Amino acid sequence: MNTLLELKKVSKSYGENLVLKDVNFSLDSGKILGLVGENGAGKSTLMNILFGMNVIQSTGGYKGEIYFDGQLIHFKSPIDALKAGIGMVHQEFSLIPGFTVAENITLDMEKTKSGFASKVLGKKMATIDMEANCHLAEKALGTLDVKIDPHAYVSEMPVGHKQFIEIAREITRKDVKLLIMDEPTAVLTESEANSLMEALKRLSDIGIAIIFISHRLREITTICDRVVVLRDGEIIEDRENKNLSIESIAGWMVGRQKKKNLSEKASRKNLDENNYLMEVEHLAVDMPGEAVYDVNLSIIKGEILGIAGLAGQGKLGIPNGILGSYPAQGKIRYKGKELPLGDTLEILKQKIAFVSEDRRGVGLLLEEPIFWNISFNAMQVQEKFIQKRFGLKFRDEEAMRKLSEHYIQSLAIKTTGPDQKAGRLSGGNQQKVCLAKAFAMEPDLLFVSEPTRGIDIGAKELVLEALKKRNVEDGTTIVMVSSELEELRSICDRIAVVCEGKIAGILKPDDSPEKYGLLMSGEVEAING
Repeated sequence: MNTLLELKKVSKSYGENLVLKDVNFSLDSGKILGLVGENGAGKSTLMNILFGMNVIQSTGGYKGEIYFDGQLIHFKSPIDALKAGIGMVHQEFSLIPGFTVAENITLDMEKTKSGFASKVLGKKMATIDMEANCHLAEKALGTLDVKIDPHAYVSEMPVGHKQFIEIAREITRKDVKLLIMDEPTAVLTESEANSLMEALKRLSDIGIAIIFISHRLREITTICDRVVVLRDGEIIEDRENKNLSIESIAGWMVGRQKKKNLSEKASRKNLDENNYLMEVEHLAVDMPGEAVYDVNLSIIKGEILGIAGLAGQGKLGIPNGILGSYPAQGKIRYKGKELPLGDTLEILKQKIAFVSEDRRGVGLLLEEPIFWNISFNAMQVQEKFIQKRFGLKFRDEEAMRKLSEHYIQSLAIKTTGPDQKAGRLSGGNQQKVCLAKAFAMEPDLLFVSEPTRGIDIGAKELVLEALKKRNVEDGTTIVMVSSELEELRSICDRIAVVCEGKIAGILKPDDSPEKYGLLMSGEVEAING
């Protein structure tokens, strides 16, 4: 078997923080390697090194040797990696919303057609062959076994389709030898994820090697030939995928006994079902890919209400519409008074907080330190952490740092300290900062969208426990939107299922999976019957 990639004693530090230590592994052509580890274990840093990301060069580079296709490499930019035959699908999207699907897939690889001007003045004057590029995009999407209109604009696409478009772009490149997939299924439904894994198997069959990073361990055991486990920057296990169990991999990742299974049902509270904290009437939200048409929903004070549904059915549109992220219509009564739809600041002033599913685009100030991110909304909306002197207002940075240190400890945020920029954290740790930012507002009502998307099993447990603790100890009412049904069933008191922009029904956490499946498919009559 031809060894395509080999790492020898690769190490990386950010200042005094050692994030990778003597990493060694190899990957053969046409094989799929599963790379797993808790958030902050070093996975993203390792992939950034392989792909020549600027953050590596600008922070002192790395130690060790990397061989690719028989050659010692030291990429200085992603362009070098692309030229060598390495493609990467990042955890966060890098698409251009105002371009069509075909334009995104074929960007910098466009087919052109010559005309009089190009024959006289050269290839730079050739025009783009739109028909040929649409055909190229359709071919790539066909390889992934998905049907997406190549003429549609990316801004109109649901997140699941955007992920397939990202992957289609990478496999369109010439001479691709290695694909790096960083949590490619995090935003996909189960059926979409299964289609993607089948497509990756087809790519490996034609000789393309794949590094597959996923927090969904069942996917790792299903698709991968080898499994490499990172923990605190070191390789703990490097094994062929023969008779490996999910439980074993999870144990290697966290290095400790799991407290309990996430699917274990939570103890239920005695709630006054007639005491509504918020009532939603005829809510309609114009959110591309997650439109809401007519949602009626009552939120009981003190509960954890789950909102479930397939991708693109509108579950994400509900909190985004209520908080004013997208245009909305309808009526919202909160504590008996009507809320001004679309006035986000006024809504936040009512001790309502929101953790968005888009942590980088909406949730964080990436170039600001952690302590600033955690305190920002509480300072801006509630005027916390403000000192007044001589009629002037000053930030109380000492109090802001003290608060951030509390959440760094309680949420186990892996960081060099409160002054580290949020953009330098791993995805899971960024998610924890978003949660801490909401907690800092001490809300009476907290909306959280996809709080465990793209994070590992250990971090998931911490996030879910933090939400339960906030609900039980502080009395915070929580509305949790998630694609992970088992997580909703583990902590929620009730779960509303969304289908085609409406509430199809509300179930108990211990209702059968079949009932949930029927409601998600719009089979309301089958449930009622």
